[in-house]
Amino acid sequence: MENGSDLVEVLGALEAARPDVVRTSSAERAAAVLRAQVDEGRLRSGARLPEEAIARALGISRNTLREALSQLVSERIVVRVPNRGVLIRTPTADDVRDVYRARRVIETGAIRVGQGAEEFLAAMRAAVSEGRDGLANADGDAVASANQHFHRAIVAQARSSRLDVEMDLLLAEMRLVFFRTGSAREFHSRYVERNGEIVELLTGGEIESAADAMDTYLHDAEQHLLTQFD
Repeated sequence: MENGSDLVEVLGALEAARPDVVRTSSAERAAAVLRAQVDEGRLRSGARLPEEAIARALGISRNTLREALSQLVSERIVVRVPNRGVLIRTPTADDVRDVYRARRVIETGAIRVGQGAEEFLAAMRAAVSEGRDGLANADGDAVASANQHFHRAIVAQARSSRLDVEMDLLLAEMRLVFFRTGSAREFHSRYVERNGEIVELLTGGEIESAADAMDTYLHDAEQHLLTQFD
C-alpha cells in the first residue's frame, strides 16, 4: 500500500464495506473487512497500513481500528514494527509447515464429515470452472482466488461455523504465503485439475478416496511452497 494507486484501490474497497462496519460498530467487523482484503489479494506482505486513512475509510475511530489491528496481530496477519507502524506480515517457512499441518486435519476431516453434500459440490464445481477460466485468460490472481474458493467450499461442507472461521484465518495467511511464490498462475495452474479430480471423487461417493487425495494434494503443495522459500 505504499504505492498511491494501490492505496486508493484498497481504501475504495474498504469504503464499500463501510455500511456494515458502521451498523455493527465493532472492531471484529473491521478486522474481518481488512482480513478479506488480504484474502482477495489487495493487501500484500510488507504493505504498510496507514491508520488514519483506514479508520476514515471504514468510518470508525482510531481506537476501534487499533482493536481490530490487535486482533489481526494475534492472527499473524499483521505485525507492528517500531518506527514503521503496522505492516502486513511476511510468512516464514515454519508458518507454511504449521498452516499445512492444520489444513490437512481440517480439510480431510471436512470431507469425511460432509460426505460430498450436493449443495457444497456445486460451489466446488463453480470454483474449478473459475480456476479454468482464469488459466484460459492468463489471470493469475483469478486462479489464486478460485483456489481459495474451492478450499473454503471443502470446509463449508462440515457445516461448522467454527471451522469456517478457522479456515478464513488460514486462507488469509495462505494468500500471504502465495505472494512469495512469484507467478500465481504458474504456481496454482498445476492444482486446478487436481481440484476437479477431488470433486469427481466426491460426486461418485468415493469419500475416503477424496480425503486421501486431499491429504496427498496438501502434502505436495506444502513441499512445492517450501522449495520457493528455500
